[in-house]
Amino acid sequence: QVQPVESGGGSVQAGGSLKLSCVASRPGYSGYCMGWFRQAPGREREAVATIYSHTGTTYYGDAGKGRFTISQDNSVNTVYLHMDSLKPEDSAMYYCAAAPRVWPCGTEVSGYPYWGQGTQVTVSS
Repeated sequence: QVQPVESGGGSVQAGGSLKLSCVASRPGYSGYCMGWFRQAPGREREAVATIYSHTGTTYYGDAGKGRFTISQDNSVNTVYLHMDSLKPEDSAMYYCAAAPRVWPCGTEVSGYPYWGQGTQVTVSS
């Protein structure tokens, strides 16, 4: 069973940075797609970025292009999301998700069977 666990959220002023972490043990030798998604109140969950465990290939959704960087350290089963130049509109619950599949990972929420509980990011102006 894959159980992502997120950490690193918090409150920051606009223009600041945060680094989120997601620890997820992934049994077996199959590749996994790992994704960061976010959901603000009253809005649909949207993809921020994805990364493929075997190659490190990344993809950024509209929410993550330009200011966010996804990375991984497979030796500690951890995926990171580094967020720079944060804006108030980046405030949301950020979720880590995992899917045992091959690249391309895709950004559909329904394509990820394993989800963490989320970590809250609040950006004040």
